Amino acid sequence: MQPLFLGLDLSTQQLKAVLVREDYSIVHESSVRFDQDLPSYGTENGALKGPAEGEVTSPVAMWLDAFELLAERMKQAGVDFSSIAAISGAGQQHGSVFWSYDAEEALASLDASKTLTSQLSPVAFSLARAPIWQDSSTTRECREIEEAIGGPQTLADITGSRAYERFTGTQIARIRRINPKAYEATSRISLVSSFMPSLFLGRIAPIEISDASGMNLMDVLTCKWNDRLLNICGGSELRSKLGPEPVPGGTSLGKISTFWTNRWGFNSDCLIAPFTGDNPATVVALSFPGDALLSLGTSTTFLLSIPPADIPPKRFTTSHLLSHPTTAPDAQIAMLCYKNGALAREQVRDRYTDHDWSKYNSLVDGESPGCDGYMGLYFPLPEIIPPGVKGEFFFRTSPSVPPVQISEEEVPRDCQPRMILESQFLSIQSRIAAILPPNSPPLQRLVVTGGSSANQTIRQLAADLFNMKVYISTTKEAAGMGGALLAKYSWWKQNGNNKGTFEEMNAMMEGEAAGMKCVAEPRGDVAGKYRGLVASYTACEELVVKASASKDI
Repeated sequence: MQPLFLGLDLSTQQLKAVLVREDYSIVHESSVRFDQDLPSYGTENGALKGPAEGEVTSPVAMWLDAFELLAERMKQAGVDFSSIAAISGAGQQHGSVFWSYDAEEALASLDASKTLTSQLSPVAFSLARAPIWQDSSTTRECREIEEAIGGPQTLADITGSRAYERFTGTQIARIRRINPKAYEATSRISLVSSFMPSLFLGRIAPIEISDASGMNLMDVLTCKWNDRLLNICGGSELRSKLGPEPVPGGTSLGKISTFWTNRWGFNSDCLIAPFTGDNPATVVALSFPGDALLSLGTSTTFLLSIPPADIPPKRFTTSHLLSHPTTAPDAQIAMLCYKNGALAREQVRDRYTDHDWSKYNSLVDGESPGCDGYMGLYFPLPEIIPPGVKGEFFFRTSPSVPPVQISEEEVPRDCQPRMILESQFLSIQSRIAAILPPNSPPLQRLVVTGGSSANQTIRQLAADLFNMKVYISTTKEAAGMGGALLAKYSWWKQNGNNKGTFEEMNAMMEGEAAGMKCVAEPRGDVAGKYRGLVASYTACEELVVKASASKDI
């Protein structure tokens, strides 16, 4: 019987399943959408807001119901659960589940004749609602944690990121402050990604190293909990509540519990591997060493796998550094997040091309690289990189003189569609060299995802500016596919390849065979022009940041 590998993705709005063969071809996909399929929980886009300002949570019982409904749908679709050799997956990053002191016994004694929800929801959780990544109620805790550890840069040096409201450490600190009884009643705290395998194991699973990077609690280079931060966020008892040190992907947590073999017919030898966060899982699914991943959605996210190096990668307060799910502690993932992505592009499209992407693309293609020295920076929302900047700023640039700020009226209208693409991509390009270790080989491929990745004009401009071949993936559910690959990796290592690497397992799966399609190649003459624009962009950004800080712009 050919082994199959199940990847699960518990995102904000749905629980998805991707089932693949050894060659990564997809056997089955299904999902449960929380709002539509489980309306009794009253969620909006999978979440509940309040009661406190900025508080955003999801009902844990809803997630349990989703697992039951997903298994039922897979069964109805004819999935043979006994052929699944391993399970892994991805969870929305930063979200946390608070287990009660009755949780371990409840998990270990699950009755296959009853549902997960009926057995776990009444007794297994000290908080019925899980804080999720959309929560922004922890600004006070962010400032307190940074002050206690020595500032945002010190925190970034340790954990890979400064303090963020959505990060789990700040969430734990707030719950400890506002709900001490619930915190005292908590035996263990899981991330969403470690909550999921706990259901399959029949015991609480350890947290995985890459997803632990989004907590502000783990040393991103050693992949061990940092005792100072544990004490700051949760007191001396937090170490026991988090459980053992984080574990790497590709390991085996154990075999599936009898609840699943008896209720759904899983094979008793089915392996449960560590689950990771949705961003690391996407990196696993869509990129290889030497690749970069650019998500062109509502926000813009750039993910870059940093190969092992003698010199540790730099940590910045405007970016994130995550441990890699398959090669940590020797390698990491750098992540740049921008709030102004598609929204800003669409505003320029609407203003200058009357909502018409075809006209927009024609204007972009009609302008030369660099727009004859015109440069614009567009931040309709307060930006993350550079932090807090808001507004639109226009400049004339020249290689030999500093940039000069000009008014919007002085900019040719037909330049603006290309200008915003160039400035968004130049912001990323200007930071790549600082992220990579010294003497790193050139990046090979740029994998683009998100809504704007379907636009061939944007693809070609990205290929030229980043000087990389641009690929798209034929896989729609990247995080779920990443989970399936991590499941196979665990199974592969347990079957005679204990010292094998993830890259060795995938050695025969590169390019088109891995579901990748090349859609644009850099044009040498154009790419060369963009190399000279990075310094001009950096100078413009520095002027904007300096003037914004003094409120002169």
